[in-house]
Amino acid sequence: MAAVRFRTFLHPTAPTRKATAMSLTVQIARTGGPEAMQLLDLPVGEPGPGEVRVRHHAIGLNFIDVYHRTGLYPLPLPHALGMEGAGVVEAVGEGVTHLRAGDRVAYASNPPGSYSQARVMPALAVCRLPDDIAFDTAAAMMLKGLTAQYLLRRTLPVQGLQAGDFILWHAAAGGVGLIACQWAKALGYQLIATAGSEEKCQLALANGATHAINYRADDFAARVMEITGGQGVKVVYDSVGKDTWEQSLACLRPFGLMASFGNASGPVPPFAPTALAPKCLYVTRATLFTHIATRENCQRMADELFDVVRSGQVKIRIDQRFALQDVQAAHRALEARQTTGSTILLP
Repeated sequence: MAAVRFRTFLHPTAPTRKATAMSLTVQIARTGGPEAMQLLDLPVGEPGPGEVRVRHHAIGLNFIDVYHRTGLYPLPLPHALGMEGAGVVEAVGEGVTHLRAGDRVAYASNPPGSYSQARVMPALAVCRLPDDIAFDTAAAMMLKGLTAQYLLRRTLPVQGLQAGDFILWHAAAGGVGLIACQWAKALGYQLIATAGSEEKCQLALANGATHAINYRADDFAARVMEITGGQGVKVVYDSVGKDTWEQSLACLRPFGLMASFGNASGPVPPFAPTALAPKCLYVTRATLFTHIATRENCQRMADELFDVVRSGQVKIRIDQRFALQDVQAAHRALEARQTTGSTILLP
């Protein structure tokens, strides 16, 4: 894939506060395709109350970045992109007590802005990074790993999950999916993975899935019922959206939970609640940022993620690395579903 290089210039709406450094930053002034992203040389100021300035060593790439770029999740424009990164704290603002200059840190956080060499941002969701976790690994795992954590540990069917239970995970060869396959295995769950190729199915199996279905070749709902002896699964974790919605409901057992957490194929169309009635199904549209809205919850979830990674039960697979200036090529690969595991940008 040919790399796309950007022209570097100072954006006319750059902040007017006194700058301490300059930062190459990916920003959109309009929504659209990958070509809407521009690389700008912007000043970075001092952190205000409750803020920190972080210099990135690695940056995570996620499908939510595509949603921001296209306008599916609207942002005030112009706006920087990127929700995940790892690096070193350069300065802390008034009232920040859990961090200090020189700390190694990682985060998944609003507002977007991690596609940059350095940024000033809210300190609430910035977590100290253990010395034995590399920056690349941290940037590849925070948003995806915390997403897997809140889904597997917090977004549960009404009957709960016990060892041996079947769950269905769509797009299981992606960054979140491969973490979930490993974590589910550690918890004793039987994770049925779906993916778009035999190669991706094999990848999910190698990372802990007990079964894998190529949804391009097979009717995944029929295969799920076959695997579960006609009972169905207790929960479906679905980041695909429109293309998998109806069949996912058919995969659930009575009182099962449909946990939607993404829209890779487009938003789920409106549906009548009566569609849930025959099996008394539950539906939730889950989001990470509600779960990490407090400092205590964010740190507790991050600590659990760090522990499971450091134990070796979950390994973070980075299959693609792009330079920050090649972010357009990175987005094209992500949208074409040409990526596996995690992808990072290097500033």
